[in-house]
Amino acid sequence: MSDINVKKKRRWPVVLAVILLIICMLGGFIAVNAAKNKKVMNDTVDQALEILSQNAKVTPVDPGEYRQIKVYGLMKFDVSQYDVENIGNLSVMTVNMGFMQMSSFVLSPYEKNMPLLSMDFMYILGNRKAYAEFYDLAADPSSAEYQSVLDSIRQFEGKYSGLETIETSPAWYDDYTTIALHKAGKRSDDAKINDMFCDAVRCYMETAETLPLLSDEEKAVKLELTQEYCDGLIEKGGVSTDVFKKELGEETTRDFFNKVFFGTERYRK
Repeated sequence: MSDINVKKKRRWPVVLAVILLIICMLGGFIAVNAAKNKKVMNDTVDQALEILSQNAKVTPVDPGEYRQIKVYGLMKFDVSQYDVENIGNLSVMTVNMGFMQMSSFVLSPYEKNMPLLSMDFMYILGNRKAYAEFYDLAADPSSAEYQSVLDSIRQFEGKYSGLETIETSPAWYDDYTTIALHKAGKRSDDAKINDMFCDAVRCYMETAETLPLLSDEEKAVKLELTQEYCDGLIEKGGVSTDVFKKELGEETTRDFFNKVFFGTERYRK
């Protein structure tokens, strides 16, 4: 056997050791980031729920079979559902994939003439993406009363102009949104992103407190508008909707949306 071959064989254990060390370091880096991000995510969601509870009675609802949803065999969504007194349905989802953590917070109003609030926050190692969107599921979005609601909500919008704005692709549901914040940040922006999450909930609830309860007829209209939007997501698609449809199937996704995510079935009399 030549000296060259002997030297090559001797190098292999060293190369493998280096590769193993790199893999271990990468795994440790991801684990440390995951632990930090998970804590930030959970603390932010807990603070938002506390703000919600200071303004209304919040009652947990059993999401049943949808308490935990798995997609792609890797993503495990932990799902919570609540009834927010004199407002409507709240669904909260969190996922921890190691290199990515995500929280989703959807408040669907049926008792007052408020927009639907949808927030998604993603923590990808040291990077962050924060979405806060208000959907105009109102009988007459151009009415003076509803426009005053949007004016109140806009008070918090300008506070976060310092965060980088994310350009999003056009979608069919853009027609429903008057107010939408799509922001990006780094770990150093966590406090600001936390404020954005909680401030959206605070501003929403403070505005809702100024409004009267809808009549039964108005509630029925509000419910159908939300159902129309929910059905539109199933039929026309959406970023997260398409993921659920691919993994769960269309009918299971529809059932999840109606029972838990938007809760239309719970408010149908």
